Amino acid sequence: MKGFIILLLLMGIFQTILPQSLKTVSYQDGTQKLNGLVTSNAGKQLPGVLILPAWKGADNEARMAALNLEKEGYIAFIADIYGEGNIPSDNEAAAKLSGTYKNDYNAYQYRISLALEQLKAQGAKADKIAVIGYCFGGTGALEAARAGFNVQGVVSIHGGLSKDASRPNKPIQTKVLVEHPAEDKSVSREDLDNLVKELNEGNADWQIITYAHSGHTFTNPESPEYNDVMAMRAWNHTLLFLEEVLN
Repeated sequence: MKGFIILLLLMGIFQTILPQSLKTVSYQDGTQKLNGLVTSNAGKQLPGVLILPAWKGADNEARMAALNLEKEGYIAFIADIYGEGNIPSDNEAAAKLSGTYKNDYNAYQYRISLALEQLKAQGAKADKIAVIGYCFGGTGALEAARAGFNVQGVVSIHGGLSKDASRPNKPIQTKVLVEHPAEDKSVSREDLDNLVKELNEGNADWQIITYAHSGHTFTNPESPEYNDVMAMRAWNHTLLFLEEVLN
């Protein structure tokens, strides 16, 4: 019941302020039109946060994160990875489409790079940028680190942690925070161990925080796995990390 009440409150806030606080920014990958979302403080020369959404695109969790980051003094930009006309309508379609980008990590990294350029074009300071991502977007946050993008930090929130074994471990220059739910059935112990090995071999500045009694989508108020206590802790950890790397 408590979680349900929180969800209603969040949805009420979301519906009230979204139209006034986020605006669409269209950009291109060749002939493919992409539609990102940026906070209303765009153009003010502030630190920036790129948000990589979960597997269905710019959902309410990503949008609320953007609005809350704006309150903290960041320009937030929600990336469009799939492109106009390609937003999945159900879990099956989302799994198929996100799987395409997980397998073709170069394409995923390129779409992330385009979104980073848009974030800078919206006023974010080029030397004060971080990437956060949820679920599929959490995988993308790690891909941003693996790609060596010039960002100060990445946060993977209940993201997929695996990487194809044929890909070599490379140096990782950016700081990495992984927020991992303890009961995430989509991430194996081997995945977690391999990520630690990758980060250590890359000589990364990294930390992994594990949240007890939490399933995969524990930070999403619309999910049956939502854990309000752990979600708040994860958000506070995200803000602490961003404060360190961007201010």
